Amino acid sequence: MHQRIVFFIARYPNLSVKELLALLGVTKQALNIPLRQLVEMHLVDSVASETDKRKRLLELTDDGARFEQSLRREQVKLLERVFAEAGEAAVDGWLAVNKALGQTQALAD
Repeated sequence: MHQRIVFFIARYPNLSVKELLALLGVTKQALNIPLRQLVEMHLVDSVASETDKRKRLLELTDDGARFEQSLRREQVKLLERVFAEAGEAAVDGWLAVNKALGQTQALAD
């Protein structure tokens, strides 16, 4: 869960907690502990919105941004290794499935 939280905050700076809940598809209760841990680890900041002080916006700290980049680098290395082992046909299939998922998501938005 922690990696997914960091991923979405990196992709959508100043994401609200409510927006993060929708992206993750989890309850507020399920998000509470991992998000609090990320804040305590100084990887995520929760700041009040300038337009609505009741609304909390999430952003990565400098350490959080470095953490997210290291996670992304490791994921790329893993994918490169797995793709090399799986072969071109498997990679083409994986890419086709992900493209279809992206188009489905775009239609839902």
